[in-house]
Amino acid sequence: MTGNDSIAQRAQKVLTPNYRQSVAIVRGEGVRVWDADGKEYLDFLGGVAVNALGHCHPALVRALEEQARTVWHVSNHYFIPRQVELAEALLEATPWARRAFFCNSGGEANEAMLKLARKYHSDLGHPERNEIVACDDSFHGRTLFTVTVGGQEKYRHGFEPVVPGVRHVPYGDVAALEAALTPTTAAFIVEPILGESGVVPAPEGYLQAARELTRRKGVLLLLDEVQTGIGRTGRMWAHEWAGVTPDLMSSAKALAGGFPIGALLATEEVGTHLTPGSHGSTFGGNPLACAVALAVLKELRGGVLARSREVSAHLLAGLERLVAGGRVERIRGRGMLLGVVLKGVAAAEVMKAARARGLLVNAIGESVLRLAPPLTLTPAEADLAVERLGAAIAAAPAKG
Repeated sequence: MTGNDSIAQRAQKVLTPNYRQSVAIVRGEGVRVWDADGKEYLDFLGGVAVNALGHCHPALVRALEEQARTVWHVSNHYFIPRQVELAEALLEATPWARRAFFCNSGGEANEAMLKLARKYHSDLGHPERNEIVACDDSFHGRTLFTVTVGGQEKYRHGFEPVVPGVRHVPYGDVAALEAALTPTTAAFIVEPILGESGVVPAPEGYLQAARELTRRKGVLLLLDEVQTGIGRTGRMWAHEWAGVTPDLMSSAKALAGGFPIGALLATEEVGTHLTPGSHGSTFGGNPLACAVALAVLKELRGGVLARSREVSAHLLAGLERLVAGGRVERIRGRGMLLGVVLKGVAAAEVMKAARARGLLVNAIGESVLRLAPPLTLTPAEADLAVERLGAAIAAAPAKG
């Protein structure tokens, strides 16, 4: 029995069966990981856009080790200096934001963001302004509130009744959005790129139109940058490409490069409504997570972002050459968050074929592969990934 098989058998006896898992990853370094049988892979899923600096980045390891020798956890009954430092660093990198709240994940950050949107209007004397408008095909987390707001029924199925007061509109449809924003609307929440629905960027001008409409109608604009933030698209935040500023924004995933942390960033006007006792998190903003997140931000300021833009352009050019093979329709996305849209071949089959060739990618739906390599990817690693992906696409069986 192989190492992978042994771990799989043990897992199937003790874990809930809510994940579709394949190999057992036991070690990682940079863009490479190794499974329990010693097989090496290029990791182009990156913990689902989490490992922005790759696996076991030396600066992150140092930050974690140093903090672990000082203090791990004290709770938010006390000031946490590392948390204050991280808030200062994030606000410096986000000029419109003035307040930060820390939690443990993107789902928690979005939960806090949605709750705060309702509380803001309630505090102003308008409790009837509680409806949340969101987009079809969106994804905002796995809590009951966030699966309700997320625009994919499959994530809500079996957990009904869901949270009331949520309405969905087609992603990118300005007219539908305008019609949906009423005097009872608290907020509109949107992702700059639909990551979990196949890496679909917002249409040109959509975020700007959403900002203008929400401001005109007294509605808060909430940006979910859990997947697109922390340099994933080549800038610190994806909304910078559109030149818009939200009222609230969530972040997580890559914020601490693999250590669990989430953050809610807010304007002064809205952020101060998260008043004492109104919300909290036992582990949120703990010293370990904040120390690692500070190290991530320092690395990004040190030139990682600029280099990632150059290498992502190199990667994109390589991927676009695969179109000539007839099984790739197009490449979409931005920076190090890309979707390979397939035709005539199932994404799940290509994912398996890529894994066999030492490349980890993620199949979304029937026809899209999501690629989210580290921002530290080199041109040589990008070329090798394209080579392996091209071979996998060619080897996968044709549909039906």
